[in-house]
Amino acid sequence: MQIALVYDKINRIGGAERIISTLKEIYPRAPIYTFVHEPQLAPWAKAYDIRTSFFQKIPLVRRRHEWFPILPIFAFENFRFWGFDLVISVTAGEAKGILSQENCTHICILLTPTRYLWSHYQIYFDRGLLRWLSLPAVVCLRIWDQLAAQRPDVMIAISQTVQKRITKYYRRESLLIYPPVDTDKFIPLIKPKSNYFLLVGRLVKYKRLDIAVHACKKLNLPLKIVGQGPEAKNLRKIAGSKTELVGHLTDEDLVAYYQNCTALLFPQEEDFGITAVEAMACGKPVIGFGKGGAKELIQPGITGELFNEQTPDSLINILKDFDYNKYLPENCRCQAEKFSKDKFKKEILKLVRKYHA
Repeated sequence: MQIALVYDKINRIGGAERIISTLKEIYPRAPIYTFVHEPQLAPWAKAYDIRTSFFQKIPLVRRRHEWFPILPIFAFENFRFWGFDLVISVTAGEAKGILSQENCTHICILLTPTRYLWSHYQIYFDRGLLRWLSLPAVVCLRIWDQLAAQRPDVMIAISQTVQKRITKYYRRESLLIYPPVDTDKFIPLIKPKSNYFLLVGRLVKYKRLDIAVHACKKLNLPLKIVGQGPEAKNLRKIAGSKTELVGHLTDEDLVAYYQNCTALLFPQEEDFGITAVEAMACGKPVIGFGKGGAKELIQPGITGELFNEQTPDSLINILKDFDYNKYLPENCRCQAEKFSKDKFKKEILKLVRKYHA
């Protein structure tokens, strides 16, 4: 069986990239089709067979792809999948819109309906003038996005939150398969130091990392921030004396940061939340905002706590009474194992066999 993988763009490392890497473990010979590829920003993909669109040759598009929201549509619709029996797309954007052949099954692992068009439109276009000026383009993109969402033969949602969005925005059914976490790599430490709180992820505005920074500053709590992104400058500006921006880490170094933290802070409304599961796999509780994927992952009083409002004060109410010793590492680990890489692989293989026995 000839198999291809499709992903929006290969220029970073995060939860979605871990899904692609796991699919490559299942199908090591499958090429990856993508809009653009920046090797320096995606060392995890250096050994893969990556096939980019014709826009790869344009440096400005490759480096500032977000300025050109129309171009990925043309790129993905112009890929040809002749000779392939199965295409698996992993996407939060345009990759779901590929045009596969009649005898080729297209399975789409949807990370979320396109954020800036649907669930988080008002966050991305938070200024009245910008929202008004962008509206005609957004309307056109929404029409294409809804049509593109009907093209996959099977759509997989990575969480109940995403599944509800698919029903709401795309008016179609989906299967639920949680994304993979390498619970063999992320493991507890016998005697952790547990002397700081931790943030992990891309430093972007919608993740609301500023909430955790303000809360820890007010309570004079040590905080370490792992990740890179455009919000780094703002976070440094508002950070307290006990906040440290660590930058990007290898998985090996990241494990140690998880193992020795007091708890992971999770102030964003996430589609799923792989970093939360990684922390729990290391035996650590998670303090998260009580919407989105966090509600599916965190068991209050057992594997962490939920705060109800996306504000520093709401998080402060949890942090000021937080007792690390209340949360047993084995309970956190047990919760994380429900989302293991092995389980993900088995569910994907079972689904593929259904269409290609």
